[in-house]
Formats: sequence, C-alpha cells, structure tokens
Amino acid sequence: TSTATLRNVEASRELSRIVSTSLGPNGMNKLVVNHLQKIIVTSDCAAIVRELEIEHPAAKMLAMASDAQDKECGDGTNLTVSFAGELLGQTEDLLRMGLHPSEIVAGYKNAGERLLSLLPELAVDAVQDCTDRQSLIAKVVKPVLSAKQYGSEDDLAPLVVDACLATMGSPSSNSNNSKPTVNPDSVRVTKILGSNVTQSTVIRGFVALRGSDTTVTSATNAKITVFGCAIEASGTEAKGTVLMKTADDLMGYNKSEEKKMEEIIKSIADTGCTVVVSGGTVSEMALHFIERYGLLCLRCPSKFDLRRLCTATGSTALVRLGPATPDEMGYCDSVTVREVGGRKITVFASQDDDTASSSGGASGRGGGRLSTIVLRASTTSTLADLERAIDDGVHSVKMACRDGRLVPGAGATEMDLSVRIKNYADTCPGLDQYAVRAFAKALEVVPRTLAENAGLDGASVLAALGAAHANGNAMAGIDIEAAGTGRTGVDESTDVRDLLNVKVNAFRLAIDAALTVLRVDQIIMSKPAGGGMKDARMGQS
Repeated sequence: TSTATLRNVEASRELSRIVSTSLGPNGMNKLVVNHLQKIIVTSDCAAIVRELEIEHPAAKMLAMASDAQDKECGDGTNLTVSFAGELLGQTEDLLRMGLHPSEIVAGYKNAGERLLSLLPELAVDAVQDCTDRQSLIAKVVKPVLSAKQYGSEDDLAPLVVDACLATMGSPSSNSNNSKPTVNPDSVRVTKILGSNVTQSTVIRGFVALRGSDTTVTSATNAKITVFGCAIEASGTEAKGTVLMKTADDLMGYNKSEEKKMEEIIKSIADTGCTVVVSGGTVSEMALHFIERYGLLCLRCPSKFDLRRLCTATGSTALVRLGPATPDEMGYCDSVTVREVGGRKITVFASQDDDTASSSGGASGRGGGRLSTIVLRASTTSTLADLERAIDDGVHSVKMACRDGRLVPGAGATEMDLSVRIKNYADTCPGLDQYAVRAFAKALEVVPRTLAENAGLDGASVLAALGAAHANGNAMAGIDIEAAGTGRTGVDESTDVRDLLNVKVNAFRLAIDAALTVLRVDQIIMSKPAGGGMKDARMGQS
C-alpha cells in the first residue's frame, strides 16, 4: 500500500478529530488564534476550518468540502468533515486487510449511491407553507440554532424567522417559481455590545451604527438623498493661482464659496428631501447649511453599508453634488436616531410593503426588502458566534423554501442508514462488500459523537440505538439530556428534525472529498520560490 495514501488518511482523520468534538448542542468550543493574532471562540465547523492554517493538501480537500457546504446550505459543515474523516479512517483497516484503493473507491461509490437513494425515503415531515411562522421556528430554525447556541434557540429562532419573513418575496412576485424565496444577503446583523441575547430585536429596514451629524434626529415619510462622494467644495484637479489685490477681493472669494454651497444645499432641500447621507466627509460649511435647512445628515463611511442602505430605501448613490431626481431619491417610513447600550444608532424603518403600497405611503414607492437583527451580548466573541449561528439559521430557511422535506435528527437518520446499508452489504458480491460495510460503520460516527459530547457512554448508547433501528424504529435518536438521569440515552421518538436537502448535500460532498483523497497515491510538491537565489549566493561564497 502506498505510504502517501496512509499519510493522507491520517491528516484527514486529524482534522476530523479536531472538529468532531464540536458536533451537536453539547459540542465543545474551540479557541482559535489565527495568523493575525485574532482570537475566535466558536463551535462552528466552517469558522474553525477557515481560521486553521491547513498545510496538508489532503486535509485541504476536507476544508474545501466544508466551505462548499457552508456557502450552499449554511448548516451541516461538521457532518461533512466528520463523516469524510471517519470514512477515510475506516479505509486504514481495509488497506491493511489487503484491499486495493480502487476496490475501496468502487465500494464507497456504490454505498454512496445507495445512501442518496435511501435518504428521501426517510422523510417524516415537511414544511408545506414557507410563510408559516410557527412551523419554520419549531421544525427548521430551532434545531439548527440549538446545535450552535444551545439554550439561546428560544430567543434567537423567532428573530431569524421574523427577519426572513420580512424579506421574503411574495409568490406573485416570483414569475417562474410559485414558492417564496429568501436571500441571505437581505438579512443583516448589527452587533451592539452589552446586555444579553434576550434584548435582541428585529428591525424591518437598515440600521447604521452612528448618530446624526445635525441636531435633527428624526424624520417621518422621509425622502433620502444618498451621496457616494463627500459633501464639500470640490478642489480643482489642476493647480491654479488666484491673484487678490484688495481685502474686498478676499472677502468676496470666501462669500462666493459659501454662496455656491448654499445653492447646492437649498436645491437639495427644494426637492422635498429630508435626509442626506454621505459616503465621505461633510465639511463644516456644508453641515452649517444642512442644519439651516433642517435636514438630517448621516455619514456612512463603509461602502458596503452605503450599498445596503440604497437597497433598503430604493435610492441611488450620487457621485455629484446636487439635487437628486425622484428616481434617484430613496424613501423610508421613518428615520430615527436611538441610543442602544450607550451607542447611538440610526434606524431606517419601513412598514410592510403591501400596506405601504395600498396606502400610497412613501415606502410604497421603492423601499427594498431588507431586515436587520440588532444583536446584544456581553462579549465580542459571543456576538461573533451568535452572528454565525444566525447566518446558519437564515440559510436553513432559504433551504426550506427550496425543499421543505424533513428527516429525523439526533443521529436517527444516520443510524437508520447505517443499518440499511449493512443489510445491503450482505447482498453485494465480491470484495466491494467490505468497503460497503465499512461505509455503514462510518455512518455511526454521528450518533456516537453526539452521545460522547453529551457525556454518555458512546458504545452502550450506540448498541441500544442500533437495536432500536434494527427492530424497525426509524425515529429513535440520541437523548442528549440523559446524562446523570439514569435513562439509557436513546430517545424512542425524537422530535428533532433536519432538512433533507442539507443532509443530501453534506453526504455528497463528504463522499466526494473522501474518494478524491483515496484516489491519490503520490503528492508532488513544487520547490518553494527563492531557492535559486539562495543557491546562487552559496555558490558565490
């Protein structure tokens, strides 16, 4: 057997071992210090793998699979890495038995196809209506959030669902698809340090983490002009010399600049605009005239935030100073400056699109679908971890809108698949059956890890769970709260649900990554750059 194959397997198992202890609600956090000395405390597999500096090419394959799963589904990244690592771990024994890697690959491929055909049969429930709030909270979002932030899911799940429902396209607006859809980019998270998770809220619209630059702090039915440039007197591109002969010339020069700025601000105010947003600086003189005409002025130095504000209000960022046309102007029901946790924020809030358009309100003329979750927590690392959990929750709603079918969670699906594929292995002729049986054993990694992370005896719980599934109880899962209670650790009818298409995607990526690693028998590394110069210097000396 090629030593390169065994080394690849070992590297992949090591990565899998790192993240598997973070699987499930009782998963442990990892404290990662990245190359910038930034500290990340999280149990989210995608974040851990992203921040680790993985050098080994085979382990990088698993990292790429995790990244692909995170981008596509948001959830199920730990399942991808853990299962791929366990699959490769099982190959070690098969290789020592004398099986050739190509025979193992054929067996795994066969078992993988069988698994993907069996999975839809295990669906026990479905989200029929993607706009049903209670159904989304209980069946889709809570299981995802409890795996990341166990104990906070009751507070976070309603926030995620309300934010998603506020941004959902209505069925009538989707010409090709009758189902509503969710764009994860339309749900933003604003983090404010202090207080606790229960104080978090959802705002339909955009939240800027700064206050107004003028004394005006609120506007209703606001017309908004957004400038992508600074609001100040523009300097000439070419150098010029102004010759002044008398004091009157100097006074007149200053006055002409003031007069020009006043004309610009007056023309903006005359359009009916009540809020001015600048992507750059605002000069003292411009601020003086903005104040005089009673406008609310906000500086937004982040180009990303400026783009989101334009999306939320339906405005166009202008690159010239001057009044906006009605098409370029944004609309919002209310703009208010609030104080949250000792920090001033500006809230651009919109009412519901349907009521706005029927009442002829300002937002009915072009406000975009955007909602913001204002997150509160006591530390920056907790805030960052909560944001990652919310992102996963939003992605799960997006996936539920595509396909609402649900399978049993808590390791029940994996255990049932394991039993079925073991039975299938008995019908397979030839050496493939060993690889198929190893594949079935690898599926046990999920219930075993869930049990071990919950403080239960993995072997005894796995035996009891296997017996329950062998007797035909497909709903039996791990009871993570059984530690210290005297219960067996097996929940005969688990109420945890996982999305079918998230599982399908995770298994497909894990199998592909494992097979790619197994097909490698040699790693050829190019020589690091700069070697030639070093040799040349040594030759000169």
